[in-house]
Amino acid sequence: MQLSKNFHLAEFVRSDTAIRRGIDNTPNIQHIMNLKFLCENILQPLRDKFGPIVISSGFRSFALNKAVGGSASSQHMQGEACDIRIPSTEKGKEYFEFLKSLPVFDQLIWERLNPQSSFYWIHVSIKRRGNNRKQVIPLLDKYK
Repeated sequence: MQLSKNFHLAEFVRSDTAIRRGIDNTPNIQHIMNLKFLCENILQPLRDKFGPIVISSGFRSFALNKAVGGSASSQHMQGEACDIRIPSTEKGKEYFEFLKSLPVFDQLIWERLNPQSSFYWIHVSIKRRGNNRKQVIPLLDKYK
């Protein structure tokens, strides 16, 4: 199922953990509508500006979210959030600044696995209904 011009539902439900543990990670229609909203308002504009991007974590069922140690209130479980793999810190800065400039988003967090890791990602979320906080958390700074 196509969510926007360049994003397909399969990118958001793919999970090695779900496959390995036999966890059903099928979103319902509400989750899919939320993912479509996320794609149209956040991811497609990012893709249009920078070219292909990689979703490292998208929708998570309750069981999958628990298995990966996600927050009990994770927006991933509602189809309102995804994590975008960052190819370099330079590109991360560009992505982060662009995402901050968007008219609507709920949360934007720049993260990495640990201080020694070169694996970076940006967590971005948006609410289709309700107030979007435009909360920006540059967690990368704590590792400098």
